[in-house]
Amino acid sequence: MLQPKRTKFRKVMKSRNRGLANGHNVSFGDIGLQATGRCRMTARQIEAARRAMTRHVKRQGKIWIRVFPDKPITKKPLEVRMGKGKGSVEYWVAQVKPGQMLFEMQGVDEVVAREAFELAAAKLPVKTAIIKRTIM
Repeated sequence: MLQPKRTKFRKVMKSRNRGLANGHNVSFGDIGLQATGRCRMTARQIEAARRAMTRHVKRQGKIWIRVFPDKPITKKPLEVRMGKGKGSVEYWVAQVKPGQMLFEMQGVDEVVAREAFELAAAKLPVKTAIIKRTIM
Protein backbone atom coordinates (compact mmCIF):
# COMPACT_ATOMS: atom_id res chain seq x y z
CA MET A 1 0.00 0.00 0.00
CA LEU A 2 1.25 3.49 -0.81
CA GLN A 3 1.81 5.93 2.04
CA PRO A 4 4.52 8.41 3.03
CA LYS A 5 7.52 7.05 4.91
CA ARG A 6 7.54 10.03 7.25
CA THR A 7 5.54 13.26 7.53
CA LYS A 8 6.05 16.59 9.23
CA PHE A 9 2.67 16.29 11.01
CA ARG A 10 0.71 13.13 11.86
CA LYS A 11 -2.73 14.62 11.16
CA VAL A 12 -3.91 17.36 8.81
CA MET A 13 -7.01 19.53 8.66
CA LYS A 14 -9.78 18.78 6.21
CA SER A 15 -9.38 20.90 3.08
CA ARG A 16 -11.29 21.66 -0.10
CA ASN A 17 -10.36 20.02 -3.40
CA ARG A 18 -10.60 22.98 -5.78
CA GLY A 19 -8.88 24.10 -8.98
CA LEU A 20 -7.38 22.21 -11.89
CA ALA A 21 -4.48 19.76 -11.95
CA ASN A 22 -0.92 20.61 -12.97
CA GLY A 23 0.20 17.15 -14.13
CA HIS A 24 -2.19 16.85 -17.07
CA ASN A 25 0.20 15.71 -19.84
CA VAL A 26 1.48 12.24 -20.72
CA SER A 27 5.06 12.76 -19.53
CA PHE A 28 6.64 9.31 -19.14
CA GLY A 29 4.75 6.71 -21.20
CA ASP A 30 2.97 6.57 -24.57
CA ILE A 31 -0.61 6.38 -23.30
CA GLY A 32 -2.19 7.52 -20.04
CA LEU A 33 -5.32 7.41 -17.89
CA GLN A 34 -6.54 10.92 -17.00
CA ALA A 35 -9.13 11.91 -14.38
CA THR A 36 -12.02 14.02 -15.71
CA GLY A 37 -13.57 14.67 -12.29
CA ARG A 38 -12.39 15.34 -8.75
CA CYS A 39 -12.23 12.86 -5.88
CA ARG A 40 -10.27 11.54 -2.92
CA MET A 41 -8.54 8.37 -4.13
CA THR A 42 -7.48 5.97 -1.39
CA ALA A 43 -4.26 3.96 -1.41
CA ARG A 44 -6.34 0.76 -1.68
CA GLN A 45 -8.07 2.01 -4.84
CA ILE A 46 -4.74 2.95 -6.44
CA GLU A 47 -3.31 -0.48 -5.58
CA ALA A 48 -6.38 -2.31 -6.94
CA ALA A 49 -6.14 -0.40 -10.23
CA ARG A 50 -2.40 -1.09 -10.47
CA ARG A 51 -2.93 -4.82 -9.92
CA ALA A 52 -5.70 -4.98 -12.53
CA MET A 53 -3.49 -3.26 -15.13
CA THR A 54 -0.38 -5.31 -14.33
CA ARG A 55 -2.26 -8.61 -14.59
CA HIS A 56 -3.90 -7.67 -17.89
CA VAL A 57 -0.65 -6.68 -19.62
CA LYS A 58 0.99 -9.84 -18.19
CA ARG A 59 3.79 -7.78 -16.58
CA GLN A 60 5.05 -6.48 -19.94
CA GLY A 61 6.08 -2.90 -20.57
CA LYS A 62 6.30 -0.26 -17.85
CA ILE A 63 3.58 1.36 -15.75
CA TRP A 64 3.95 4.72 -13.99
CA ILE A 65 1.70 5.70 -11.07
CA ARG A 66 1.31 9.49 -11.22
CA VAL A 67 -0.75 9.93 -8.02
CA PHE A 68 0.46 9.42 -4.46
CA PRO A 69 -1.70 9.26 -1.31
CA ASP A 70 -0.08 11.85 0.94
CA LYS A 71 -3.06 13.04 3.00
CA PRO A 72 -4.02 11.16 6.20
CA ILE A 73 -7.73 10.69 6.93
CA THR A 74 -8.65 10.22 10.58
CA LYS A 75 -11.61 8.37 12.09
CA LYS A 76 -12.90 8.02 15.63
CA PRO A 77 -13.87 4.53 16.84
CA LEU A 78 -17.50 3.38 16.65
CA GLU A 79 -19.87 4.48 19.44
CA VAL A 80 -17.50 7.12 20.80
CA ARG A 81 -18.96 10.47 21.86
CA MET A 82 -17.90 13.69 20.18
CA GLY A 83 -14.98 15.61 21.61
CA LYS A 84 -11.86 14.22 23.30
CA GLY A 85 -9.63 15.14 20.37
CA LYS A 86 -9.19 14.12 16.77
CA GLY A 87 -9.35 10.43 15.86
CA SER A 88 -6.43 8.27 14.77
CA VAL A 89 -5.25 7.98 11.16
CA GLU A 90 -7.41 5.40 9.36
CA TYR A 91 -6.13 5.56 5.76
CA TRP A 92 -4.30 7.75 3.23
CA VAL A 93 -5.78 9.53 0.19
CA ALA A 94 -4.59 11.42 -2.87
CA GLN A 95 -6.54 14.56 -3.77
CA VAL A 96 -7.34 14.16 -7.48
CA LYS A 97 -8.33 17.18 -9.56
CA PRO A 98 -9.83 17.27 -13.08
CA GLY A 99 -7.20 16.73 -15.76
CA GLN A 100 -4.71 14.94 -13.50
CA MET A 101 -2.84 12.02 -15.06
CA LEU A 102 -3.35 8.92 -12.90
CA PHE A 103 -1.40 6.17 -14.69
CA GLU A 104 0.87 5.93 -17.73
CA MET A 105 2.02 2.94 -19.76
CA GLN A 106 4.75 2.22 -22.29
CA GLY A 107 5.98 -0.82 -24.21
CA VAL A 108 2.52 -2.38 -24.58
CA ASP A 109 0.26 -2.65 -27.64
CA GLU A 110 -2.28 0.21 -27.70
CA VAL A 111 -5.33 -2.10 -27.77
CA VAL A 112 -4.04 -4.06 -24.74
CA ALA A 113 -3.18 -0.82 -22.93
CA ARG A 114 -6.71 0.55 -23.51
CA GLU A 115 -8.26 -2.66 -22.16
CA ALA A 116 -5.98 -2.50 -19.11
CA PHE A 117 -6.92 1.14 -18.46
CA GLU A 118 -10.64 0.28 -18.73
CA LEU A 119 -10.17 -2.46 -16.11
CA ALA A 120 -8.32 0.00 -13.87
CA ALA A 121 -10.96 2.72 -14.37
CA ALA A 122 -13.63 0.35 -13.05
CA LYS A 123 -11.77 0.23 -9.72
CA LEU A 124 -11.52 4.03 -9.36
CA PRO A 125 -14.11 6.46 -7.89
CA VAL A 126 -13.70 9.05 -10.67
CA LYS A 127 -14.58 9.26 -14.36
CA THR A 128 -11.54 8.92 -16.58
CA ALA A 129 -10.34 9.37 -20.16
CA ILE A 130 -7.59 7.56 -22.05
CA ILE A 131 -5.06 10.00 -23.54
CA LYS A 132 -2.33 9.32 -26.10
CA ARG A 133 0.97 11.19 -26.09
CA THR A 134 1.14 14.01 -28.63
CA ILE A 135 4.50 14.72 -30.25
CA MET A 136 5.13 18.36 -31.05
